[in-house]
Amino acid sequence: MEYRSLGRSGFKVPVLTLGTGTFGGVGGFSSWGTTGPEEATRLVDICLEAGLNMFDSADIYSRGSSEEVLGAAIKGRRDKVLISTKVTFPTGPGPNDCGSSRHYLLRAVEASLQRLGTDYIDLLQLHGYDAQTTHEEVLSTLDGMIKAGKLRYIGVSNFSGWHLMKALATSDRCGYERYVAHQAYYSLIGRDYEWELMPLGLAEGVGAVVWSPLGWGRLTGKIRRGSPLPETSRRRDPKQNDMGPPVDDEHLFKVVDVLDAVAAETGKSVPQIALAWLLSRPTIASVIIGARTEQQLRENLGAIGWTLTKDQIAKLDAASAVTPAYPTWHQRQFERNPPPV
Repeated sequence: MEYRSLGRSGFKVPVLTLGTGTFGGVGGFSSWGTTGPEEATRLVDICLEAGLNMFDSADIYSRGSSEEVLGAAIKGRRDKVLISTKVTFPTGPGPNDCGSSRHYLLRAVEASLQRLGTDYIDLLQLHGYDAQTTHEEVLSTLDGMIKAGKLRYIGVSNFSGWHLMKALATSDRCGYERYVAHQAYYSLIGRDYEWELMPLGLAEGVGAVVWSPLGWGRLTGKIRRGSPLPETSRRRDPKQNDMGPPVDDEHLFKVVDVLDAVAAETGKSVPQIALAWLLSRPTIASVIIGARTEQQLRENLGAIGWTLTKDQIAKLDAASAVTPAYPTWHQRQFERNPPPV
């Protein structure tokens, strides 16, 4: 397993992280997976054998059950694992049951610690941007929890570039701990991350932790032009499908065609190619993989230990390229504003 520094910190993380959204299976998350403590323990065993020691969760996954199952799976070996989890989204009906206020963050972190069965979290990320709470309030609260030993590092998820930059500037001005990670959507069929967030990450030392690297289940190798959706695809669930990033079918099939060609050249699977492409990109610290079964986990672990050639990367780049949103497309016409990749 390769380990990379998380942003500009000295914290080393594995290039693959196991996402635990499939743990628990409560409520609307049952379509993601229903992994219980015994199955989760086996998946953690396989991960640790491969050198993958970081596990990502969130307080909203299965209404907290995901964290509980993860806590049971790592019991007795906390010192061997890194825990990443997220807070911010609603966990109750009250006006203070969500967000990034001091009131909510203190409660949410304590609840996550209890469910996980630990007294500290290695990486806490804000799951989304809270426009109603000042950066000063958020960062002073997180800074205090770091000083208290409850958090080791902090990051964000799903922030806009200006959200993140304003937060980093606040940290620098006030002397608070900085965000070192941005858990962001990025895939061969969703390259928006490259337009603004990747250059920001390069300039400010913020590492990317990639979620949904297979494009919301579209790059599993099971979805192809003219073929029916697999029985287990989340795209069969209209609610789950609508939650994911939109992708034009023809664009998807164009990318899959090249993935198939590169897979034939390398002897690797389509998901392994898609994951390996991500690991070749700037700022990427870790890519979150999901698995309902041991077989899926072992296949995803096969994305490391080898690299794509420059020619193969170029083919994938060309197939997946789209015109960036303004002002990026305009800026790239000026030779002093080259793309980061």
